[in-house]
Amino acid sequence: MLINTYTLEIKKSKFIAYYYTVNNLEDINNIYETLKKEHKKARHLPYAYKINNLVKKSDDKEPSNTAGTPIYSIIEKNNLNNCLIVVVRYFGGIKLGSGGLFRAYLKSASQVILK
Repeated sequence: MLINTYTLEIKKSKFIAYYYTVNNLEDINNIYETLKKEHKKARHLPYAYKINNLVKKSDDKEPSNTAGTPIYSIIEKNNLNNCLIVVVRYFGGIKLGSGGLFRAYLKSASQVILK
């Protein structure tokens, strides 16, 4: 179930964060596939989720630990459970660098959990 969305634009790149409650891997797979279809032109769809002791994070072809790690850190910092956060990125043509990407995904994830 979709809880919230948040959009951030940095140097022409657009980051659209989605925050869902989920109960199982089937929920996650269905949501992720739907987002991939809705955002066919997006460059990256990194995510992180936690369902009890089942956790996963993905950078989805962004440089290592620049996307999934900051998203997951927000889940942990806020003691969230049964949740999925996906941040869709549309590349704007200007490279942000590893630090810029990390901060953009961190901010997107931290803002989307605010209801």
